[in-house]
Amino acid sequence: MTRAPFESIVALHGARVWRVCRALLDEADADDAWSETFLAALEAYPRLAHHERIEGWLVTIAHRKAIDLLRRRSRLEVGEVPDRAAPEASRDLDLARALALLPLRQREAVVLHHLGGLPFIEVAAALGSSADAARRASSDGVRRLRELLGGADG
Repeated sequence: MTRAPFESIVALHGARVWRVCRALLDEADADDAWSETFLAALEAYPRLAHHERIEGWLVTIAHRKAIDLLRRRSRLEVGEVPDRAAPEASRDLDLARALALLPLRQREAVVLHHLGGLPFIEVAAALGSSADAARRASSDGVRRLRELLGGADG
């Protein structure tokens, strides 16, 4: 069984990887995480088991790269912070702001399951929890997002 050329993997799954990175990071950092994801994937691709679900594998790498970048950034000293964010044309600011307000575990579960398309068993593996805990975190996160975005019924 031959593997698809890596370029076709990037073309096929690049947008989903971008959504995962972008949901956790600002645009510049998401660019970095996206690039780091595919560099790591390119290196590991020849050793990937043929039965491995490539999309889930890439989303997991993207999640880890985004978290690594968040950790590195949190250790940096913050200089002067502008009063407001610069406008960005290609971003759903309401959703991004609401996601940023979620507790980290809920945000990660929502991003991996709803934006990354991973089943809860894979979300659980990425988060180091049980599938039930991942499902609950996702459910709680979606409920909170609905409240924050004004879509809650009562």
